[in-house]
Amino acid sequence: MKLNYAIYQMDIIAGKPSENRKKVKDWVEKTMAASSPDILVLPEMWTTGYTLSALEELAENEGQDTVPFLTDLAERFSVNIIGGSVANKKNGGIFNSSFVVNRMGEMIYEYDKIHLVPMLDEHLYLEGGKEKASVFELDGIKMGLIICYDLRFPELSRALALKGAEVLHVVAEWPSARREHWCALQKARAIENQMFVVSCNRVGCYDNVEFAGMSMIIDPWGNELSIGSDQNEETVVNNVSLELTAKVRKDVPVFSSRVPELY
Repeated sequence: MKLNYAIYQMDIIAGKPSENRKKVKDWVEKTMAASSPDILVLPEMWTTGYTLSALEELAENEGQDTVPFLTDLAERFSVNIIGGSVANKKNGGIFNSSFVVNRMGEMIYEYDKIHLVPMLDEHLYLEGGKEKASVFELDGIKMGLIICYDLRFPELSRALALKGAEVLHVVAEWPSARREHWCALQKARAIENQMFVVSCNRVGCYDNVEFAGMSMIIDPWGNELSIGSDQNEETVVNNVSLELTAKVRKDVPVFSSRVPELY
């Protein structure tokens, strides 16, 4: 089985949710007119950017703006959407929340970023996720989702692989200053877990930080199938062939070789 991906390597307009929603709507319409992707992927915090000090004003309440926006697009175009993430008020705090919507327009999964970035003092503005990341299914394929800094914690991705995930999505605002880490960590997650890694990172600058772009599709051997530029807003496309995951896991039986009682 093959899944065709279209990844929006987006330059986010800081602090302007309505303008960013228009950008995404226009991109979806253009992308769906030009091809027939199965899954669309958006970056982290795409409605506001990393305007942390303004999130009390800018964050939406319980996904009330983004969820209907994404479900309408998904149903209209019969496409699955990995909805990046947004600043989301709930349970007395602001969370970095991601929404996954299937091609019927149903919101099937919500994930709150677990790991907050100490270098950005995120803990002063955001709450870390309180629930474990779970596996979800799109078109019958088990998948996982993590957000940016989560990529540095291999146990999170491994837990999803042990639950059967064949594709890991990474949505991010990863800085250019650590672009080598961005590439190396994605390849490591793909190789060690023998699964596809599909990432969407933003481009552009905000608050004197340049973002790395380089959105990627990596196969279970660690090969780069597609990679975006490090500067330009663009659409990154390719397909993933799920038969490869089963082959790699058979040829190099990492999971059956594990000895977790000794770790």
